Order: sequence, then C-alpha cells, then structure tokens
Amino acid sequence: MNAAGPTPSYRVARFVLAGLTKTLWRLRVSGREYVPARGPLIVAANHLSYLDPPVLGVACPRALAYMAKEELFRVPILGPMIRSFGAYPVDRRGSAASAIKRSLEVLEAGGAVGIFPEGTRNRDGSARPQEGLALLASWSGAPVVPAAIVGTDRALRFPRFVVVFGEPLALPVGRKATREELAKFTMDVMGAIRALAEKARGDT
Repeated sequence: MNAAGPTPSYRVARFVLAGLTKTLWRLRVSGREYVPARGPLIVAANHLSYLDPPVLGVACPRALAYMAKEELFRVPILGPMIRSFGAYPVDRRGSAASAIKRSLEVLEAGGAVGIFPEGTRNRDGSARPQEGLALLASWSGAPVVPAAIVGTDRALRFPRFVVVFGEPLALPVGRKATREELAKFTMDVMGAIRALAEKARGDT
C-alpha cells in the first residue's frame, strides 16, 4: 500500500486471503462499525502468529499498512507477499526511524496503519508493550482502534478465526502528550485489546 491508498496487488492479495480465511478458518469479524471510514487511523492488535497481519488486513474495512521486521522480507515467497500486502521493513536491532517516518507519511495522507504493540509474537500476553504506538498516535493525532485476534496460533488445527474491533481511543489533541500520558495510553490500549480478546474467545 502507498500513501495514496491500496495498490492493485494489495486488492488481489486481500481478495485471495479473504476467500481462504473464510473457507478454511471460518473467519468471524465483529465491531467493524468502530473503524472510522476515513482519516488517519491506527489499528492496534495482539500478536499470536505470522498470520495476524493478513488476517487483520482481511477483517479490517480499511486498507492497512504494516511495519514488519526486516528479516521477513528476505524469506522467499513470504517477503514478496507481505510487501504486496502493504508491509514495510523495520530494523528492530537498530534505528526504527525510517519505518516511523513511513508510518507518519501514511497517516498524514489519511491512511491507516496496523500495529502490534507487543512488538513480537506473544501467545501468553506476557510481553511488555512498546510505547511507539502512543508516540505515533501523539505525533499524528490519529485515533487508535484496538483489535483482538483469536485462533491464528492454532491455524494448523483449523479453528475458527475471530477478529473483534473496539471503540477508538485517542490522546489529548492540540498539545504534546506527557510521558505519563503516553504510558497510560499504552496501558489503556493493551487493556482494551485484552478485554476484546476475552470477547473473541467467547465467539469461537
């Protein structure tokens, strides 16, 4: 995806993956009405599996751009696939400046960015969330829609995939957020994601 919107390859990939997830994993989605139809947006979700980005992309009514660790772009088949689905690389061991800049470009153009605040796959919820989400929300002024994904960590057993979106959260506008506000916002988003995950597990 570019700043102007989804590319033809994004649309094709989304169409194909939508068919697969609905047929093989009986994808169920709720809360789409909480996703603003236009304007800058951040969608923040839990992270269970490498399947989460495409599943979230299929479930979300907005085209999403993603940060992904740069190693994935060197994997045959997977690398071109995630790039076609709007992903862009971030160096987790070095500077993330280029990925953050790219995210801000998408948001400033009125696009939507998908983020996994835990930064890595985390099945038990023990990973410490990164505050990059709150910083990006503060710098861009974009609201954050929390989302929960259930089932992707057991994909080979073909469980039902469930994605639930929640009400948007936002930082104060018109001024720079304090460190305390950024930390609290991160915890608020993660709390909303955990609550949505409980709801999603009840829908499986």
